[in-house]
Amino acid sequence: MLVAQGGGPTAVINQSLVGTVLESRKFRNVSLVYGALHGVRGIINEDFVDLTQETTHNLEMVGETPSSALGSCRDKPDLKYCQEIFKVLRAHEIRYFFYIGGNDSSDTTRIVAEEAQKADHPLVCVHIPKTIDNDVVLNDHTPGFPSAARFVTQAFLGANLDNRSLPGVYIGVVMGRHAGFLTAAAALGKKFPDDGPHMIYLPERTFRLENFIADVKSAYDRFGRCVVAVSEGIHDEAGVPIATQLAKQVERDAHGNVQLSGSGALAELLCSEVKEKLGLSRVRGDTLGYLQRSFIGCVSDIDQREAREVAEKAVQFAMWGETSGSVIIERTGYYSVDYRLVPLAAVAGKTRTMPDEFISASGTDVTDAYRLYLRPLLGKSMPDQYRLRRNTVAKILT
Repeated sequence: MLVAQGGGPTAVINQSLVGTVLESRKFRNVSLVYGALHGVRGIINEDFVDLTQETTHNLEMVGETPSSALGSCRDKPDLKYCQEIFKVLRAHEIRYFFYIGGNDSSDTTRIVAEEAQKADHPLVCVHIPKTIDNDVVLNDHTPGFPSAARFVTQAFLGANLDNRSLPGVYIGVVMGRHAGFLTAAAALGKKFPDDGPHMIYLPERTFRLENFIADVKSAYDRFGRCVVAVSEGIHDEAGVPIATQLAKQVERDAHGNVQLSGSGALAELLCSEVKEKLGLSRVRGDTLGYLQRSFIGCVSDIDQREAREVAEKAVQFAMWGETSGSVIIERTGYYSVDYRLVPLAAVAGKTRTMPDEFISASGTDVTDAYRLYLRPLLGKSMPDQYRLRRNTVAKILT
């Protein structure tokens, strides 16, 4: 069997890698377990490592370590690329192929499986979901998202406390091109009525600069300060990212998408607009960037467990059912989950966004339904905040 990791790293993607390897080694019909270095590019280049020889203890330690242990890549394979992948898999007598990744990875898995079927070659291809964006369809949530959400929640909890001590305007930009699940996690750090973020801007809603400025002014007038959470993918009525409208130079990634995460441009530009339009001097912005993906000190125990289990189930589905597909996570209670194998075509290349019931009527906050959805995913031992009681002392001189 062969396993590979694709797309952006997460805090728990190695749990899925280790789950795949250890579960595969239990089956007698698997003689060798290979790992491809740097995703599908490693398959094309035949850059494999023999994970059959890896010790169980070291695998377990790797599972506890964030980021992609095998390495990843941003290649988006087309049909010709996938045909080359299949050629390599057949040459190395790969019987089972597991690809850990998001939307693009699921589509790659689908094409390779179809090529094997056309050639009447006995290859089982299974997609194991992973993405901090939480945008893989049919899944209640996706491994990697809970840990990233835990980081975002804590980051904004801290930013709010800082902002309360030295009042001003704070704007934090969070990853999320099309889905606002991760940005919305900023709301889970709120405890007191005046806590920030006071506004949350998601790509599921149209962003209007004039409304943003008015919202900031309203919050500042009310609280004497303002904390804002913004998704990197906010856009105008035409769907054009705000970052591209305000930036002087636009970069694109390997997939042709506008590069949204590579700089702090959006935060800086929004801060500049607030300073200019409202005349405020203390305006600060941060871009959480890569920190939210693989932060080692902020991992959800629920996320770790499910990332391991979804991989174990992927192997079981492949070995027992001999059927290609994508494993999905379904919530079955508060809180429990189950795993199911669905056809690759049902998931491949599709993008999930936040449902309307998770977004407030104003479009700048989340609902209690979202809070109930996210809270169990954040895991145990979430930090809390407290305040001094204002037992004021009477003034004497004034």
